[in-house]
Amino acid sequence: MAFLRDYRAARRDEAELGLGVWRRAHDRFRRGLDRFHQILETLPDKALAQSVVPTANALADLLPEVRAICAAAQRTAPSSSHDIPASTGGYLNDVHRELSRAGNAMAQAAEALTMARFMRTDDESAAHRLDAVVRRAEAVRGHVDRARELLERG
Repeated sequence: MAFLRDYRAARRDEAELGLGVWRRAHDRFRRGLDRFHQILETLPDKALAQSVVPTANALADLLPEVRAICAAAQRTAPSSSHDIPASTGGYLNDVHRELSRAGNAMAQAAEALTMARFMRTDDESAAHRLDAVVRRAEAVRGHVDRARELLERG
């Protein structure tokens, strides 16, 4: 049964996101989000994990937005290759750049969370390390918002 479910999901993704740059931008973001949650699940300090849950939820809430942006971009300018489709004023390049930056910021948030896992609970830098995770998550949000704005204006 899982095979059929996976097949249908792949077909839906292909129909909505295509096989080009928009699909890859979405998939990169999703992989970063999955990695963030994998790291969160393996944190040995449960108090630390609980303090990161709101940030993890906020990041997870961005996935449908990223999917909607990528699907709208695919409808606007279908892509089936590695090339970003041409657009007036190059706004689609900017949309793709912001989606890429969101994926990179997501990876940096996962990296910051990994570093936070090695802190001691009595460490003075503990709050600073968690702040780094939150700052990275805010950067992800900013890039997603900017990509949406650019697409809407284009």
